[in-house]
Amino acid sequence: MEIGIDSFASAMYGSDALEGVDAMEQLLDRISMADQSGLDVFGIGEHHKKEFLDSAPAVILAAAAARTKNIRLTSAVTVLSTSDPVRVYQSFATLDLISKGRAELVVGRGSAIDAYPLFGFNLNDYDALFKEKLDLLLKIRENEFVTWSGKFRPALNNQPVYPRSLQEKLPVWLGVGGTPESFARAGRLGLPLMVAIIGGETERFRPLIDLYREEGHKAGFRPDQLKVGLHSPGYVAATDELAIDEYYPGYAELWTKLGRERGWPPVTRRQFDALIAPRGVLVVGGPEKVAEKLLNHSKALGGVDRFTFQMDNAGLTHQQLMRSIELIGTKVIPLLKRNVD
Repeated sequence: MEIGIDSFASAMYGSDALEGVDAMEQLLDRISMADQSGLDVFGIGEHHKKEFLDSAPAVILAAAAARTKNIRLTSAVTVLSTSDPVRVYQSFATLDLISKGRAELVVGRGSAIDAYPLFGFNLNDYDALFKEKLDLLLKIRENEFVTWSGKFRPALNNQPVYPRSLQEKLPVWLGVGGTPESFARAGRLGLPLMVAIIGGETERFRPLIDLYREEGHKAGFRPDQLKVGLHSPGYVAATDELAIDEYYPGYAELWTKLGRERGWPPVTRRQFDALIAPRGVLVVGGPEKVAEKLLNHSKALGGVDRFTFQMDNAGLTHQQLMRSIELIGTKVIPLLKRNVD
C-alpha cells in the first residue's frame, strides 16, 4: 500500500491566519519532509476560497518538485469540469518534466461549486462537462496530434499538444465521492480510483468499489490495472491519547464551520469517538493503531493500493504536522510493510 498526504494549502492554524508567503513556505517544508521520510505521494487540492492557497496546484507542485527527489506529486483533485483539458495536460506534462517523471493527476467534478461561477460554467452541466472534458484529456494523453469535437469547447483538428510528459502515459486517477455512476465510469475506462471518504464507516463503500471492479472486468481490464486509492482525514502522534488531544479541537472547529455552510449539525465528541473507532473513517492515533486501521480498511474494501491522509486541520501547528509526517514515514509505513510481508 502506498502512503501519502493530501493538502488544500490551508493558511489557517486555530483562529490565526498565516500570511500567504509563510503558509506556502511551511507547506513546501512539509512536502520536503514527506519526501525525506519515505512517503510515496503528496497531493495538492484545488479550491477558490480565501482560506486556501491551492487555486493553482500545478505551480505549488512544481516548486515542490525542485525540493524533492523521490515522492510522487499529484493533484487532489483537479476540478476538470471547469478547466481546459489542453492546459491541464500541458501543466502536468511540464510538471512531469521538472520532476523527472513523478507527476500524476487526480481529476474530478469537485465537491465545492466555487469554480463554476468563477470560470463561467453552468452547474446544470455538472456531469456533462466532466464527461466531455475527461474524454478530451484522455485523448490528449494518448495522442500527440488530437482530433476531437464536443459541446463545451472548440474542436481540435489534428492539433498537436506540447509538451509531452516524460512518462509514456501520464497517470490519471478518477476522484469520486459516493455516486455509483462515477465508480462505474472509472471501471469502464480502466482508470485508477481515488475515493474520498470523510464520514461514517469506510466499509459502506465496498459495494461501490465492487461495482468499479466489476465494470472494469467487463471492459477487459486486468485486476492489477484497477487500482483503488482511499483519501480520508487522519493524523499520527506518538501515542493514541496525544493524537486525539491534538487533533480533536481543530477537527471540531473545522467541521462545525463546514457544517454551517452545508447545513450539517455541529460536531460532538460522541460523533468523533465513533469516527476514530475501528470501523470509523478517521485514521487518528499512534503509529500502531493507525497501521492497524489502514490494514482493516484495506481488508474491508477488498484491497487498497494507496492511502492519503487529509491532514489540514485548524488546530494543528506546522511543527505537529511535520512530526506527524515523520512518524508516518518512520513508524507507520514500516509497520504496514511488516504486516504485508
